[in-house]
Amino acid sequence: MADQVFLRNLSSPEVGRAAAAGTILLLPVGQTEEHGKHLPIGSDSIIAETIAEAAARHVAGRIPVLVAPGIQYGYSNEIMRQWPGTFIVRPQVMIDLLVDVCCSAVKMGFRKVAIVSGHGHHVGICRIAVRQVFDLVGVNVVVTQPHSFGREALAQVRKSGPGGVCHAGEYETALMLHFGYPVDISRTDDRDRLRFKSAFVGTDGIGGSKAGSVFWSTWGLQKTASGALGDPTGATPETGAAVTAAIVQTYGAFLEEFYTWQGPLEPGAAEEE
Repeated sequence: MADQVFLRNLSSPEVGRAAAAGTILLLPVGQTEEHGKHLPIGSDSIIAETIAEAAARHVAGRIPVLVAPGIQYGYSNEIMRQWPGTFIVRPQVMIDLLVDVCCSAVKMGFRKVAIVSGHGHHVGICRIAVRQVFDLVGVNVVVTQPHSFGREALAQVRKSGPGGVCHAGEYETALMLHFGYPVDISRTDDRDRLRFKSAFVGTDGIGGSKAGSVFWSTWGLQKTASGALGDPTGATPETGAAVTAAIVQTYGAFLEEFYTWQGPLEPGAAEEE
């Protein structure tokens, strides 16, 4: 029997029944791009799809959740073309694709759709797209990022310093090791550890209170020899397992909240305890 956690395995009538039952639809959105000399070019997509599946299985039997076929091509900075393996979809095309996919899901009956974004360049793109979806069909699609859900756990177990979990750094490398993909850390280049420091720019999303208050692309702040920007040398499968567990646990809590949400509160309505 086909695995029923994946939307692609359902027949058309089964999809209709799932949508009518209030099923949450997770849409993994990754990218195919270079990840230095040590990680597969599909790392962003692999992480988004693996986490989406794990989250759906985590709440199975309590909340109806389906994982839609993932989007594996997206936007990356032009500078990344110098390393083979990087495919670039123009931002506006990416926005249009996301809008069309999400609107299609809404028009077939899904009212709770969550993007699972595994690629840093897509943050702004996804947010613009879901605003357009809301304008077009009146459904408020949400955007989630696995690394944000695992931020606290990563801060506790990481071995790298600030900037170490940037592109192809400790975070992605640890997860890919945990997922069982071949990773050769000996192929990393020490020159590509992110050394730029700022009180205002969050080079890996974990820093002081001011860090992250300014967006300033790291691709223009430090050059890279291999295409990586981070420090993957301390990454271990154990770190990946701990962070993945925390991410999935937090996704489960979010899905519980998302599933019970009944729509916008009326003006002046009392908040539920």
